Amino acid sequence: MKKIVRGIYEWSKMLLFALAVAFWLKNNVVASALVPTGSMEGAVMTGSRIVINRLAYLYDSPQRGDIVSFYYPDDGETLYLKRIIGLPGEVIEGIDSKIYIDGKEISDYTGNRFYEDFGPYRIPEGCYFMMGDNRNNSWDSRFWENKFVNLEEIVGKATFEYYPEIKVLK
Repeated sequence: MKKIVRGIYEWSKMLLFALAVAFWLKNNVVASALVPTGSMEGAVMTGSRIVINRLAYLYDSPQRGDIVSFYYPDDGETLYLKRIIGLPGEVIEGIDSKIYIDGKEISDYTGNRFYEDFGPYRIPEGCYFMMGDNRNNSWDSRFWENKFVNLEEIVGKATFEYYPEIKVLK
């Protein structure tokens, strides 16, 4: 009987340790997310499950083109997934389905046309301008009351999709 109780005790300790490590990893290193809308279709489809790297910007700054998870600036609670298009200190503008940074046209990453011009907006230091890849079906920086996402509100970089297919996100 003592061996059974001792075995249960040892297994319980191991299980509790594993749960504690999993909880710590989920809250500090990686996050898993379900993509609920089609705003990023092209890169990430509705219903996809992705992994967010919470440590991606520990030593590096977010870059144009990164797909990131962040708290929606108008409510500070809802998690969004968009692509970084504008960087701190830049002036961004959209004219005739083309995106301009500081007056120069940049790659759109998608090839998708958008039908509403926007800007020009000067992006404050420490902030980013976000757009969905599905330009005409994306509630993004172009339409928000608070147009920019603070670095502190970025949860992490979307690194790969693991359902329904496995692929690295670019």
